[in-house]
Amino acid sequence: MSIDQEQALDSASAVDLDVALYDGILRFLHAASAAVERGDTAARRIAVKRALDIIIHLQARLRMDVGGRPAQALREFYVSIFAQILQASQSASQPKFEHAIECVKNAREAWRQVAGEPVVNPAPAQVNGMNPGLRQTGFDGSDYSSEAAVAS
Repeated sequence: MSIDQEQALDSASAVDLDVALYDGILRFLHAASAAVERGDTAARRIAVKRALDIIIHLQARLRMDVGGRPAQALREFYVSIFAQILQASQSASQPKFEHAIECVKNAREAWRQVAGEPVVNPAPAQVNGMNPGLRQTGFDGSDYSSEAAVAS
């Protein structure tokens, strides 16, 4: 990870990080769809695995005890989108990948709107202590760069 990327992570809020993770899912779903078009099974599988890894990470971070109904809705969304991606990959179907992309885009847009709410998404200085916790989860985003998607 470059110094610029590391600094961006250090100054990002939790909601901003979620938006970035959704961007990663979209990047890998586009890569999987392109791999289907090229007939590149290995690249499709790699891109799908990376997208699913992000979804698993997002789902693991859900706090059902705190989040209530919104957390339940997100859990259901993650289960649904996970299944859609698996079906798209299994059938090597670009239309199914495109449907999954549209679903993730809609959810990403909702997160982006939440990111604009100062009450929900405090300034980075207020959440600066969260970043070490992100690194403790073992997720550093290094496998989720645009270069990784292209290289796959």
